[in-house]
Amino acid sequence: MWINFGRLLMLTTWGFLLLNLFRFFPKPLRYFIDVAMIFMMLMHGLQLALLRSTQPKDQPISGWQQTKIFIFGVFELLAWQKKQLQLPKK
Repeated sequence: MWINFGRLLMLTTWGFLLLNLFRFFPKPLRYFIDVAMIFMMLMHGLQLALLRSTQPKDQPISGWQQTKIFIFGVFELLAWQKKQLQLPKK
């Protein structure tokens, strides 16, 4: 439940940040939103790069899963980790 709430919160944040690209906010807020969007893209990209570098070669991450991790960030990583723990061990 909390993970889904976090995903909704992240979608709202992305929407607010992307809204600035189409309808500019007033000047001081506009620059802050631009910096926040660059920072968020950088952090989510870094999360994805770190996850991809630590994954074993025999267990690749699908493109859809990578997209979800980039969009939802740590909330998707928590959901993904929860699924991994529930999988039976080989």
